[in-house]
Amino acid sequence: MSRALRRPPARGVEWEFQTLVLSRDLSRSAVRRLLVEQAEHGGWELDRVRIAHDGVRRIVLRRKIIRQRLTLFAS
Repeated sequence: MSRALRRPPARGVEWEFQTLVLSRDLSRSAVRRLLVEQAEHGGWELDRVRIAHDGVRRIVLRRKIIRQRLTLFAS
C-alpha cells in the first residue's frame, strides 16, 4: 500500500517521501480521513495526487528529515 523513500537533498533540505496507492472503491471522505490521520500523527504533508483513468489514486506524501548536529562543549 505504501513505501517510503528518500530523494537527494535540494537546497539544504532533505525530504522523505511516502507513496500511497488507493483503490477507486474508497470514498473521498475515507481518503480525506486517511490523509488527515497521516498529517496529524505522522507529520506528513501532501506533495502530489494523481488519479488514473481507472480511478486509482496515487498519492505522494512528504516530510522533512531533521538532522541533529553534534555539539561539543569545551570545559
